[in-house]
Amino acid sequence: MAQNVTEIHDMGVDKKSSPYDEGRIDEKAPHDFAAEEATVDRTVEADFSVTEQDLLEAKALADSMSLEEVRALMEQVLKIHGNDPNFPHTIMTKIEEFLGNANILTNPEKYEEIIYEMKIEAALITNNSPYAEVRAVVDNHDDPTMPCSTIRAWVIGLIFSGALGAINQLFSIRMPAITVGLNVAQLLAYPVGKICEKALPDVGFTLFGSRHSLNPGPFSRKEHMLITIMANVAGSTPYTNNIIWSQYLPEYFNQSYAGQFSYQILVALSTNLIGYGMAGLTRRFLVYPSYCVWPASLVTIALNNAFHTESNVPVLGPLKKVFSMSRYTFFLWATLAMFVYFWLPNYLFLALSAFSWLSWISPNNMVLSNITGFSNGLGLNPWPTFDWNVLLFDGTDPLMVPFFSTLNKFLGMFCSFFVVIGIWWSNTYNTGYLPINSNKVYDNMGQRYNISRAINEKGLFDAERYEAYSPAYLAAGNLVVYLFFFAIYPATLTYILLNHRYEVSMGFKNLWNSLRRNKNTEAGQYKDVHNRLMAVYSEVPEWWYLIILLGAIGCGIGGIAGWETYTTPAVVFYGLILCFIFVIPVGIVKAMTGMEVTLNVLAEFIGGSWVQGNALAMNYFKSFGYVTCAHAVWFANDLKLAHYVKIPPKHTFAAQVVATLVSTFICTGILNFQMNDIPRVCTNEAPNKMTCPGINTFFTASVLWGTIGPKKIFGHNGQYTALMLGWPLGLLLPVITWYIQKQFPQKKWLRQIHPIVLLYGAMYWAPYNLSYVIPSVWIGWLSWIWCRSRFLGFWSKYNFVLSAAFTTGISVAAVIIFFSLDWSGVEVSWWGNDVVSEGCEGKPCLLKTLKEGEIFGPGPGQFH
Repeated sequence: MAQNVTEIHDMGVDKKSSPYDEGRIDEKAPHDFAAEEATVDRTVEADFSVTEQDLLEAKALADSMSLEEVRALMEQVLKIHGNDPNFPHTIMTKIEEFLGNANILTNPEKYEEIIYEMKIEAALITNNSPYAEVRAVVDNHDDPTMPCSTIRAWVIGLIFSGALGAINQLFSIRMPAITVGLNVAQLLAYPVGKICEKALPDVGFTLFGSRHSLNPGPFSRKEHMLITIMANVAGSTPYTNNIIWSQYLPEYFNQSYAGQFSYQILVALSTNLIGYGMAGLTRRFLVYPSYCVWPASLVTIALNNAFHTESNVPVLGPLKKVFSMSRYTFFLWATLAMFVYFWLPNYLFLALSAFSWLSWISPNNMVLSNITGFSNGLGLNPWPTFDWNVLLFDGTDPLMVPFFSTLNKFLGMFCSFFVVIGIWWSNTYNTGYLPINSNKVYDNMGQRYNISRAINEKGLFDAERYEAYSPAYLAAGNLVVYLFFFAIYPATLTYILLNHRYEVSMGFKNLWNSLRRNKNTEAGQYKDVHNRLMAVYSEVPEWWYLIILLGAIGCGIGGIAGWETYTTPAVVFYGLILCFIFVIPVGIVKAMTGMEVTLNVLAEFIGGSWVQGNALAMNYFKSFGYVTCAHAVWFANDLKLAHYVKIPPKHTFAAQVVATLVSTFICTGILNFQMNDIPRVCTNEAPNKMTCPGINTFFTASVLWGTIGPKKIFGHNGQYTALMLGWPLGLLLPVITWYIQKQFPQKKWLRQIHPIVLLYGAMYWAPYNLSYVIPSVWIGWLSWIWCRSRFLGFWSKYNFVLSAAFTTGISVAAVIIFFSLDWSGVEVSWWGNDVVSEGCEGKPCLLKTLKEGEIFGPGPGQFH
């Protein structure tokens, strides 16, 4: 990221003459110290990507810092950020040079320039953040008297929590689903809060020495962010609803007891709350450290700033123009522009979304379409879309995440592109008879796998029926997904062990210190400005999180053991163990890169092997194994959000827990409405497209992994045993990368290679392809490299606001399009909409085809 920026500044600089060489300053010659200081200041601004205002603050603090203090701080910085791809490489090189020169301490007068620069950088790290993206949106000041947990904030937050939970649950079973996201709630909460500020009277009561009023004054940024956090945790529907659907519907397991509210709410509360306990225990690993940036939180804070920042400093931007538009005005115009534009690629002109112009040249050309196609191909296209929503397929966008993350994701996917081609064109595993890039499961006739032909009336595996039908086949793209999924789990653990073991050990020391009766206030504490500002607020005790964790465990055991689930209650502890192993490595990777390693495949693999033949039990293993860690990471993200905005930790804890409880009960109530009051729900005849595509996929995966089981698919002499090579590959890749980076430290670009993000990109096939990633590279470079290096003030002011505005405009437009047009089935038919489904883009073109009555692979009785 920043490394690429500094490379631009370093071009043309004579590297043979270091400004820090001993004796560089000629003591006999007249010296213009003011000019030299100005030159160093410009160097610091460029190398450290710091604005003039931040530099002025740092200089004021630097004067009071001793050389010994600076050296001690830089030793700590080197340990923590030595393997941090977000930290500017040029600065790290200077720190290493500063620490490696013992003469600086004995003869400081000969090294005035580097000492001055190190003091400035030490002051920046101490008084702000070492990252330009954090400094761009996060204030390094706080007002502890600002209203936060107010009556109006709680009322508005609970209303939005209930509304988002209800809407997202109701339309989660629609094809396509509709989701009201965080930015929409944040946008709508602002005018509601301002109305309350104007309309409500200043009446209230005093409790425990604090006055609580209906209108404590102006609607504050902390109130707004507390509402946003509540809406964020409430917007996700309970994952166990997938299990309830698969149990309850007659075409699935047909277990009527799954319709009981008590059973539904117990398992929902368990999976929704179990992540809190782990998130609380990981605060010292994922929230307090400055290296945990959490890119997604920066976009949320930028939007919050747009609403509540009164100052408006003009900045120099492209074309040498001065931009004086406020962030709030910029956000409104950008949101409006995206709202209007989004109607084109998503309703009126679909070809702008799936801009597969190369395959339009010859729509029925099998080779061309499979290589370049957007819908059924691999998407190799230099500019495949004009739809910003396509770039949000994994919840990130190129304006949000660091450029090294975007580039590594693309490189990983591009390398695995050739693996997909090799598997498909060689017809390995009979993939030539299937679409090249599909996430569906097929039988030996190339049709969707009919799982009912392999199970008995109780939904359990039936060997005779299975052997009379067909093995389950996966497309080439899907095989590559599993290959690199198997690789990313050991790679994540190995990468953290090699590159971040110091940070992890420091987190454990802090955790242990927090549990001691006689706490050491100096031991291993982080000294960055945000931790110092948060120190004025009382922390949430560990036992609060422990109570939530025990309650979630109790609900899970009660739901599983109290009904005929054919599942051991030990599955709850299995999820906790899996989370305990992975939550810190997964959290660190996401906090630094914006990319999340999910445990769903690992949970399926272990669960399916443990309870082979029992799909329902595998569902519970998958749910607790995946959700526990995922929720812990999501909650940690919210805790960092509150940390940045300086919301008291106890307020955040209460808001998260209460909003989760409200949302869980409302979602479960809506679930019962869906199951009992929507006629023919989850069938092709369901009204308003309530066909449950996600539920069908969940059920198919549960039977594939639970009933047929991973042993038949990936085990010894299994169908796809060779894919298990992903495990040793995952162990070796971080080691190789780490070794090369250590051997060639002078190669700055090597520091930007991130093996986990490479694997993350490599496994994002089926149904996605290169078309979803390629545009992000051009946009990410334009924002994070070109614009940031030339117009830092402009980039700091508008970049993250633009990201929030585009996402908000899309969300609002999608809701209106859904209710006004999609709901009533209004469609527009013309070339710009029809071309996206012509030829191979409409129906996949296969490498090999079967004649009537033919099958591929072993026939009935020839496999087991």
